[in-house]
Amino acid sequence: MTSQVSSPAEQADAAVVGEQRKPGGAKDVRRLDRVIIRFAGDSGDGMQLTGDRFTSETASFGNDLSTLPNFPAEIRAPAGTLPGVSSFQLHFADHDILTPGDAPNVLVAMNPAALKANIGDLPRGAEIIVNTDEFTKRALQKVGYAADPLEDGSLDGYHLHPVPLTTLTVEALKEFDLSRKEAERSKNMFALGLLSWMYHRPTEGTEKFLNTKFAKKPDIAAANVAAFRAGWNFGETTEDFAVSYEVAPAAKAFPVGTYRNISGNLALAYGLVAASQQADLPLFLGSYPITPASDILHELSKHKNFGVRTFQAEDEIAGIGAALGAAFGGSLAVTTTSGPGVALKSETIGLAVSLELPLLVVDIQRGGPSTGLPTKTEQADLLQAMYGRNGEAPVPVVAPRTPADCFDAALEAARIALTYRTPVILLSDGYLANGSEPWRIPDLDELPDLRVRFATGPNHTLDDGTEVFWPYKRDPQTLARPWAIPGTPGLEHRIGGIEKQDGTGNISYDPANHDFMVRTRQAKIDGIDVPDIEVDDPDGARTLVLGWGSTYGPITAAVRRLRGAGEAVAQAHLRHLNPFPRNLGEVLERYGKVVVPEMNLGQLATLIRAKYLVDAHSYNQVNGMPFKAEQLATALKEAIDD
Repeated sequence: MTSQVSSPAEQADAAVVGEQRKPGGAKDVRRLDRVIIRFAGDSGDGMQLTGDRFTSETASFGNDLSTLPNFPAEIRAPAGTLPGVSSFQLHFADHDILTPGDAPNVLVAMNPAALKANIGDLPRGAEIIVNTDEFTKRALQKVGYAADPLEDGSLDGYHLHPVPLTTLTVEALKEFDLSRKEAERSKNMFALGLLSWMYHRPTEGTEKFLNTKFAKKPDIAAANVAAFRAGWNFGETTEDFAVSYEVAPAAKAFPVGTYRNISGNLALAYGLVAASQQADLPLFLGSYPITPASDILHELSKHKNFGVRTFQAEDEIAGIGAALGAAFGGSLAVTTTSGPGVALKSETIGLAVSLELPLLVVDIQRGGPSTGLPTKTEQADLLQAMYGRNGEAPVPVVAPRTPADCFDAALEAARIALTYRTPVILLSDGYLANGSEPWRIPDLDELPDLRVRFATGPNHTLDDGTEVFWPYKRDPQTLARPWAIPGTPGLEHRIGGIEKQDGTGNISYDPANHDFMVRTRQAKIDGIDVPDIEVDDPDGARTLVLGWGSTYGPITAAVRRLRGAGEAVAQAHLRHLNPFPRNLGEVLERYGKVVVPEMNLGQLATLIRAKYLVDAHSYNQVNGMPFKAEQLATALKEAIDD
């Protein structure tokens, strides 16, 4: 059996599983088991909306899917330039998939900049649909094309479909009372209609969406629907598209249940609402808008009917300060941010450690340092989450692995915070936040019971028999202190960041007491009950691939490729990064080689080496994009053979 890993082009060829020819000159229908499409254009061309609508219809059709939105940080980069290119990649299949795909089978390029920015990712033989109306001499020169690539033969290795999208859209909308500029804005819907025809996507949901989105502007709604239908009809009638494609629903990939398409940030927001309901506590979000975390604030603001209160603060420090105050007042308190915001919130996180109050700090990681790459992804905040506070201030760290898993990770973070009375950092990232996949909506009886008991009266008896309330008298199992709601008679106690006396909570500068409190807070985190890590090792491998967070999909896809090529490789993935699962050390000792792929310069590998004295090998990437499965498979193969 060969150990060679197939190329994207070979994978694309392998994806064709059947072809059906229709009689009477009708167009052929080719059956595929998967396809990867990338929409690309200017930031103002609506590529994210186009991709999102194609994704929604694909989800409703029943395919498994994974998406990768990619857009610039600028609000509006100069039109037609490379920095202004926005793209949306969608991988959908009739079976279980894990990543947005390495290389597109189809590129829809709305202008020369979109073509130039993305052509390097396409395998030979891929289909390219270009909007020829935008390939003017000026537009070509703006991105450095000396000659028109549609005519100079440079695209001969691809299946090129030149389509005058702008002209066709304007022509389709000539009966509407719209200016040419207004009509041109619907060209993304024309492209969506064409791709919907090519891949047999449902249309009802998109038309309903457009009518709802533009309900206050019925002429605009009707024009977009007309452009969408015109794109569909163009695919049906033009001779340039001789084949359409079918990708069957992924009936065997999903357990029985009700599914919906969901992004990581939306799943996180729903998880927080579910946690508050399961805890029977009001949910409070204190937040300052920051990419890519802002969508959680936007979503939670819609759910006042569930007792959710959102507060958009004037800055990051005010956001977490308000959230910590809400925790003191008895709410399930959350603050959302990205890496730069975590830096600003660090002192208040330390205060939450000192006060021992439940608080969820959600960090949607992005490229850094400083402002860095606001719209690109990275995993470089792990050490900041672990150690980015003054003094000994340990906090639990939880990381979801997929967009849908963000829901469960939010519930788990809430469980730990409420049970152990501690702030918890949840590390998602831009790839998970903006990416999407099918999510099975859980039944209520599947959700954990997160209810807590507040202190209601004295909990300690003095030597003279007096009953008093000690705010730092701990549960012997969890080491959690009682949670006393302000205003409860008899439970008055001091609050603040100066060191507490054990039990009483009085201010203490005693050296022995400080040593005891520091060690007790650490022991509380070390004693958190987390599940053992599970290892996927069907062949008794000598090499273990250990990951965390959003690398799960690319790692799993790479491991599948290697096993398919006859290689023995084991895989394990961490959700709990502090504390680590209790069996992690024993797992690591079973393997001769441990490889840790991360979108940073080796932060988990550093922790693993320090704690377990294991010679963990790092494989790192910090280019703002997620790993590609083929890239990882090649690197892991080299590690196995080394």
